[in-house]
Amino acid sequence: MAKLDILHFPDKRLRTKASDVALDTIDDGFRRFVNDMFETMYAAPGVGLAATQVNFHQRLIVIDVSEDNDQPLCLINPVITHKEGVEISQEGCLSVPGFFEDVERAEVITVMALDRQGQPFELSTDGLLAVCIQHEVDHLNGKLFVDYLSPLKRNRIRKKLLKIDKEIAERVVSS
Repeated sequence: MAKLDILHFPDKRLRTKASDVALDTIDDGFRRFVNDMFETMYAAPGVGLAATQVNFHQRLIVIDVSEDNDQPLCLINPVITHKEGVEISQEGCLSVPGFFEDVERAEVITVMALDRQGQPFELSTDGLLAVCIQHEVDHLNGKLFVDYLSPLKRNRIRKKLLKIDKEIAERVVSS
C-alpha cells in the first residue's frame, strides 16, 4: 500500500467536481487504491477522505469513525437521498489542517452508494457518521467546509495555510 499526498486548501484541484466511477473499473487495482486511501486517512490521522483530496476526481469516499479504526466504510458514487433535522458541530479537514469550525449539517441522512465490490447499498445514519458523509460528499462536489464560513474567516485560513506552505517550501530549498 502507498500513502497518497493530500491536497491542501486553497489548491484549485479541490474545487474539481468528481465524475462517477464506472462499474467496469471496480477491479483489484481500484480496490488497491481504496486500500491506499484508507492507509492515507488513518496515517493523517482522519475519519474520512474523499478521492478529490488525493487528486483522483472520481466519486469515491473512505470513512472510519470508530475509535479503533476497525469499521472501514467505502462509498462509491454516493448520493444523499434524504436529509432531516439540523445539527451544528465542530468540523476539521485533512485538506485544511489545524483548523476546526462550527458547521451546520443535516442531523440524519440516508445515502445510497456502491461498496468496494461494486454492490449497491443504502445506509441511514446520524451523528458523526452522518456529518462525515456529508462533509466528504461536499468534497466530491468541489466544496470545502470553509465554504460554510464567513468570507473573512475563510480568507484568514487561506492566508495562514499559504504562509505555512511558503515556509515549508523555503526550508526544503535551503536544506
